[in-house]
Amino acid sequence: MDKVFINARVAQFDEKDHIVVNKESFVEVKNGKISKIDSMKNLDKSFTCKQIDVKNSLITASFIDCHTHLVYGGNRANEFEQRLNGVTYAQIAAQGGGINASIKSTREESFEKLYKNSEKRLKSLIKEGVTTIEIKTGYGLNLESEIKMLKVMQKLEENYPIHVEKTFLGAHAVPPEYKDKADDYIEYVCEHMLDRVSEYVTSVDAYCEHLAFSIEQTKRVFEKANKLGLKVKLHAEQFSLMGATKLACEFNALSTDHLEHTDEDSVKEMAKSGTVAVILPGAYYFLRETKMPPIEFFRKHKVPMAIATDLNPGTSALCSLQLMMNMSSVQFGLRVDEVFAAVTKNAAKALGLEKSKGSLEEGYDADFCVWDIEHPRDLVCAFMPNSMRFSVQNGEVVDV
Repeated sequence: MDKVFINARVAQFDEKDHIVVNKESFVEVKNGKISKIDSMKNLDKSFTCKQIDVKNSLITASFIDCHTHLVYGGNRANEFEQRLNGVTYAQIAAQGGGINASIKSTREESFEKLYKNSEKRLKSLIKEGVTTIEIKTGYGLNLESEIKMLKVMQKLEENYPIHVEKTFLGAHAVPPEYKDKADDYIEYVCEHMLDRVSEYVTSVDAYCEHLAFSIEQTKRVFEKANKLGLKVKLHAEQFSLMGATKLACEFNALSTDHLEHTDEDSVKEMAKSGTVAVILPGAYYFLRETKMPPIEFFRKHKVPMAIATDLNPGTSALCSLQLMMNMSSVQFGLRVDEVFAAVTKNAAKALGLEKSKGSLEEGYDADFCVWDIEHPRDLVCAFMPNSMRFSVQNGEVVDV
């Protein structure tokens, strides 16, 4: 149904990417798209659609969580407690913990249980204003379990007011049955899995790191993704500098993510390829890292920065994008304008959706939030998950 949200304060970006709040405004919606944003004095009184009076509330573009591992089996809170008690990650892994524990749980859990637990996490994010989310596979690591994860994502999208970008992360880790045979596993990913999962996904990701997959192995995955017409993105330089970001840029990756050890030459390549830097403060915090992503290089070379939860059971079990907004400012020094762009328009670009989502503009999807706050800075300064009055997705008021 067409509608107009009246008596609003509307937050948009100006040509310098600064937030501007326009008072006494309205947002008009037709066919799920924003058809007009203007001053109340210019409201067409003959427009007979439903009027929703937001009573001077703030309207912003809704949030996009552009890097999550939301669908997974079990949890690893027991490992978190073990680490607090002095047990090392290596010791936990030797006992069958770490990512292998998540692989085992994800493979063993029924579709129904996997869906039910993933649903709880998704609802939490929707209640904070997320209307678009990226969800990666990568805890099944065999064809049957990876497709099970993708079908869970499909059902979540069918049942909730959310747009889900589905990403295949088969090259996340070497599963136990391929121990010490990483090349053989990459062969399995490229020759057996990618063709089958391509009907479900829009993008392919990989974890390129000394403790995961090499440059050559990752390149093989990307070459196959290209043949299938799929976009690529990459977990890059989280723990070491090995050329992963430059490889991603050779394939015009949508994003490279983590990036704590990325150097300036790599950032220059990101600028050339239009690749977004996805910063993950939750993982940085959770792992007690000390080397920050090179924020000043991103600014200097005008590489767009996005922020995401990296929601996962082992290294960022934090189901709140609003919390990430505060963390990115406190830990990394991002400014308010940068933070808000990072969870809206830059996050959309990190998913290849910058022409339809992430911005309050005419012709864009009518995805926005109505807040009981004065300015977006309030969301960055304080963690207030109950400050949203309601959100709108594709022009419809969200109810979860």
